[in-house]
Amino acid sequence: MASDAAFAYHEPSIKTVLNYTGFLLVLNIANTCLDKLLYCGLIGQLFIGVLWGTPGAKWLDRETETVIQQIGYLGLILLIYEGGLSTSIKALKANILLSTAVALTGVCAPMGLTFILMELVSATPIQAFSAGAALSATSLGTTFTILSTTQLTTTRLGTVTTSAAMLDDVVGLVMVQIISNLGGNSSFDAVTVIRPVFVSLGFAVGLLLLCAYCLGPALKILLKYSHRLPDFAGTAQFAFLAQTCVLVGIVAGATYAGTSSLFAAYLAGVIVSWFDGLVAESKIQPTALEPAVTQADSTSTQRTPARRSSRDANDHSDQSDLRTEQTESHQHVTGEMIYERYYKEPTNRILLPLFFASIGFAIPITKMFSGQIVWRGVIYAILMGIGKIITGLWLVRFSSNPLAGLVSMLQRPLTYAHSCVKPRSHKHPRKAKAKAQGNARRSNPQPNQTSPQTNETAPRSQLSLPPKPKSLYPPSILGLAMVARGEVGYLIASIAESQGIFSNGSSEGPSEIYLVAIWAISLCTLIGPILVGTLVKRVKKLQMSRDRGSDPLGVWGM
Repeated sequence: MASDAAFAYHEPSIKTVLNYTGFLLVLNIANTCLDKLLYCGLIGQLFIGVLWGTPGAKWLDRETETVIQQIGYLGLILLIYEGGLSTSIKALKANILLSTAVALTGVCAPMGLTFILMELVSATPIQAFSAGAALSATSLGTTFTILSTTQLTTTRLGTVTTSAAMLDDVVGLVMVQIISNLGGNSSFDAVTVIRPVFVSLGFAVGLLLLCAYCLGPALKILLKYSHRLPDFAGTAQFAFLAQTCVLVGIVAGATYAGTSSLFAAYLAGVIVSWFDGLVAESKIQPTALEPAVTQADSTSTQRTPARRSSRDANDHSDQSDLRTEQTESHQHVTGEMIYERYYKEPTNRILLPLFFASIGFAIPITKMFSGQIVWRGVIYAILMGIGKIITGLWLVRFSSNPLAGLVSMLQRPLTYAHSCVKPRSHKHPRKAKAKAQGNARRSNPQPNQTSPQTNETAPRSQLSLPPKPKSLYPPSILGLAMVARGEVGYLIASIAESQGIFSNGSSEGPSEIYLVAIWAISLCTLIGPILVGTLVKRVKKLQMSRDRGSDPLGVWGM
């Protein structure tokens, strides 16, 4: 009866303690080493999961693997939430067209090329669609790691890359729900496929309207009367509680509504980032009024006696110091700061390693090295790599484009006419001298001598359009950074395999399509960061050897 009423506590054996301790340590060591060397630490964590789990030495039982899988999913939710927090709404608006074009290319091209699986491994359309969904998502964590390590996050190239990767992941998160709803169906069902898309769009639009017309005005009113709020409302603990409630509430509501919980986690991060922007704007408005207030205070103190003015100034300075301390404390309480203080270390050191290890539990490593699986996986990886590399074509700029050719054609008759008209203007020297003397009386002679030169050079500079250097570094970095797949790709492939989509309901081991997809995801996740790191090192050397004016990245490095 006691066992039914409560769970008896038993001290774990030293074997269990050493096993779990070594598991966490090796996961973090592999992640750190591979991130510094190849920018793909998650590959090492996957192989550690393969080694410790069922595919390898089986040092973890099935119950422990189930617990690790469930806890690791919390790490994935927090990773996607961090991606929403780091989304700069202003930068996204400034580059929304280019980022959308890159993201659509990065989704449509792999989805189109993946139907080659129908001939390569005799896949059905729904199996090819599921594999393409797994290979269409870009690794958000790997992209952030590459850009932060190579110090390209703040550049225009980094903004476009991160925005496109986020949009790809948003599409991938919707695909997760579609694959889950498809299950073992042998054919496409319009309701099953379209319903998650429209539910996700409706949920996102509903949150947008709620924030714009309800929460936004209410928050602005609260910020105006923030000095009347209790002191604990401006603390980091209260912000942690409020932001956690927002995350949990949106994730729970989206899941019950029928959309992806990961997509909801991204929206929760965007909403918190938007709220931080409102708080920052409200802090700017009072600071703009401070100079006028200080001037009024200075004039009033000049009229009062010296002693009273000094006392009032001291009291005013004390009060202003307290106010500045309070405003600084309110300004620093942002979503990124809360994540940095409370979520980052547990997520990066425990939750995310457990998630990637749980993905490794589902990789049948012993079945992946047959001859047919390897060469098909390599070919499929090459095709999926090409599907992402072509996204860099949006940044290619040719010096001999049609616009420059048209301008050069227009330049020739204009320069010829200018050379023909210029001597005729000297036929009336008296009028020219009279005009020059009149201009000299109104202004100094030096500006008059320089102004004709500037007027003559201005149209030439506008029409000539000097040729730009043909640098392929920005498009190459963008395309190779988009090649890396990761957590969402492994997740979609594992869900499709567990739902019986790849295996058609047969239980004779892992399906061939799943193994080919895992090969493609792993190779892309490994090769993409290596090539990006090598290319960025080359760019850094060129930047150090050349002048500042000749940056090989051009406008994309600013």
